[in-house]
Amino acid sequence: MKDYQAAFQAKREQLLSSGVVMMDPSSVYVEDDVTIGPGTVLLPGTILRGKTTVGANCQLGPNVMLTDCQVGDGCTINASQCEESQIESGCQIGPYTHIRPHCVVGEGSKIGAFVQLKNCNLGKGTKMAHLTYVGDSDVGDNCNFGCGTVTCNYDGFQKHRTTIGSNVFVGCNTNFVPPVKIGDGAFIAAATTVTEDIPVDAMVIGRSRQLVKEGWAASNREKKAKK
Repeated sequence: MKDYQAAFQAKREQLLSSGVVMMDPSSVYVEDDVTIGPGTVLLPGTILRGKTTVGANCQLGPNVMLTDCQVGDGCTINASQCEESQIESGCQIGPYTHIRPHCVVGEGSKIGAFVQLKNCNLGKGTKMAHLTYVGDSDVGDNCNFGCGTVTCNYDGFQKHRTTIGSNVFVGCNTNFVPPVKIGDGAFIAAATTVTEDIPVDAMVIGRSRQLVKEGWAASNREKKAKK
């Protein structure tokens, strides 16, 4: 029976001798086939599995698990999980990000708190700061996603793909109902539900117009109080 503790300790010693930094080596678990570049820092709770490769001068952790992933140089990944995906150089991931299989996160992108990606390709410099789900999608360079953005990729029977060009602004609480294609430079207003293709450099609003009934709340309270 394999002595896993001895194997983990041998791997730690190998990595430390090659220039990898560990704040608390006993709290880091790295499997045999993982490779890590020099200058990378592994903080407590980091678990690297399968054939994961990590570039130089990254910071992983605390509480990161990567399985069969490729991570470029200079990335920061904090309190997140990633499986069978590629994170290109200079990305910032987390905290609390989940990158599911078959994703590519483009160079210099920022994926933040409570964002989940699945089977998608993101271009360079794209930002999803928080509370977003992007699945079965292709996204260009330098896009910005507001919080609450969702790609509604499953109709109950099949998965459908969303295609978003470069330099697209996506307002908060936007829903994409694919299949849809969004042209480069488009501007999507907050709370829009996108059900049709959007041309290059167009602005789209897909929400109900606000209705204000002055004095209604006071009248309603008075009516309820009489019952």
